[in-house]
Parts: sequence; structure tokens; C-alpha cells
Amino acid sequence: MDNDTIIYFLVKEKNINKLYKIIILIYFVFFSKKIVKEIGKFSIIKSTKVCLCTPVKNENRYIKEYVEHYKKYGVDKIFLYDNNDVDGERLETVIGEFIEKGLVEVLDYRGKLGQFYHILNDCYKRNYRIYDWLIYFEADEYIHLSNYSNVKFYLQRDAFKKCEIIHLNWIYHTDNNLIYYDNRPLHIRFPEVEVNARNNVKNSKNCIKSILRGHIPNVVINCAHKLTRKLKGCNGFGHPEVIKGIHTLNSDFRFYYIDHYYSKSLKEFVDKLNKGDCLKGQNSLYKIMKIKCYFRKNKLTLEKINFIENHTKLNLTQFKVKLKKKSYDN
Repeated sequence: MDNDTIIYFLVKEKNINKLYKIIILIYFVFFSKKIVKEIGKFSIIKSTKVCLCTPVKNENRYIKEYVEHYKKYGVDKIFLYDNNDVDGERLETVIGEFIEKGLVEVLDYRGKLGQFYHILNDCYKRNYRIYDWLIYFEADEYIHLSNYSNVKFYLQRDAFKKCEIIHLNWIYHTDNNLIYYDNRPLHIRFPEVEVNARNNVKNSKNCIKSILRGHIPNVVINCAHKLTRKLKGCNGFGHPEVIKGIHTLNSDFRFYYIDHYYSKSLKEFVDKLNKGDCLKGQNSLYKIMKIKCYFRKNKLTLEKINFIENHTKLNLTQFKVKLKKKSYDN
């Protein structure tokens, strides 16, 4: 190899190295924003701690689906308050793997009546120093965040900086006129939602459930829906609300809400009635109120009325009168 060839080779190698450096520099500049964004996401996940507090009774059919839903949304810990009958079903038989891995902790409230508010306050007292946010939902309530794959990114929005409680509205899912249970996922079995939610009627009256900011001392929870009146609340967008009782009067069903599978199939709704409420027990008047709520969201038919009567021994004459009047009006 002559001198000219050697010099040409060295110059070429030098130029190639420069080219590599330029390419690397362009790549770094182009992707640096993405890298910073990903580091920021990791930082949020690492620094924000979120738990879920849920009383549970006779939910073994759905509890795995429920746990997996909140695991997907990045919840750090799920506290399930087992309010089953003393000799009733056990959560460990269906979600044992999640308990072993530490995602779920089951607390024993088996066979205890009237413990609902005690459960809510117990979860707060145990965890408000540890977690930045405490989600207070029940086992038929599934959070829906259209623009977020992780609840921590959602809760870190600037809009929530001054919020102490975030209230999300329910979207009721109807029974889809199904009578009996089958094992398909809830969103497949019950895609139909209430009319107000489907049409995003903003001024509709709608129930709320709450996400409570942690590290706030001396909170006393006295309402299952809004938890307490004393803290500053906002809606799912971080805006002020118009609240009457446990309802918002300026509901907004876009993007952020709770999919509430209130009744599921008719037989499942009846089973829920018969098992009683952890606060009200087997109170018949309370059951009638629940049936009224059911028929506000679902189609009123004689078949359904008779089915509920036959399986609960309740007198539902008022619903038959209403159905008859409705048929006359039509």
C-alpha cells in the first residue's frame, strides 16, 4: 500500500467517525424530549403512591376482574374489606396470587353488620400517611380514564393541585335485558349505558364517588360518596362542582368517570337484594328503594317484576300499577 492510499484511508476513516458523531448528535437531539418525558413518567410512578379501599361481599365472580382492572391502572395496593358471611365464600380462593404478591391485602370483617363507615375510616387511618391518594370505590365500580393508561399520571395533573377530594360521576350500565349470569367480562355483557350518560347530558343529576388526597390529618368520613364536606372537592377535570346531597348537578361524562355495573343481570341484582346491605341489613323498605333505582336505569317489564317478586317475596304492586299506567299513556 503506497503513501497516498494510506493517507486517503485515514482521511476517510476520520470523516466516517465525524459522520457517526453527527448522526448520534442528531439522534440525541431528536429523541431527547422523548427521553426526558419517559424519565418524567418514571419519576411520577416512583414518587406517587395510590391505594384502593373496597368493602366486599359476595363478589367472588368478579373480584379477579376488578383487581386486574386496577392493577392495569397502576394502583400500588388494594385493600379489600371482606364482609362476607362467616361461613361464606373466601376471596383467597380466586385472588390468592395477588395476595401472595402483595398487591392485595384482605381485612377480616366477616359476618359484621353496620360496619360500612368504620371500614372507610379504617382504611383512611391505616393509610393516609403512606399514600398520596386513596381511592374509595366499591367492587362494581371501574374507573375510566380516556387519556391515561396509569391513574398516577391522571392524579398528577396541575388541575388537581388545590383539590383535596376528586369526585367522579357514575355511568350506570343497564342489565342489557339479561336474566342470568354468564362468565364474559362485564364490559362485553353490559355495553349499554343510561341515556343521560350516552348523550352527555351535563345538567343531569348523578351520583359521585371519591378519590381522597393523602397526608391530610384528622379526616372523619361520614358519607360513602363524597366522604366529607370539610375538604375542597373538584370534579374529574379539576373544576368546582355543584353538589346537592350525594349528587352533582353539573355532571360531565366525557373522558373521566366510573363505569358502574349496578345491577348486572336480573338474577344477580336479585341475589344482591337478598344478601342484604352491610349498612341496612335485610331492611325491606331499603330493598324497595333499590328496586326503584333499578327500574329507573333498566326497562320496566312485567316479566322482571314477577321474577323479583318470586325470588324475594316482596310485594311489588306499585311497580305493576306504574307499568299499567305507562302502557295506557302509550
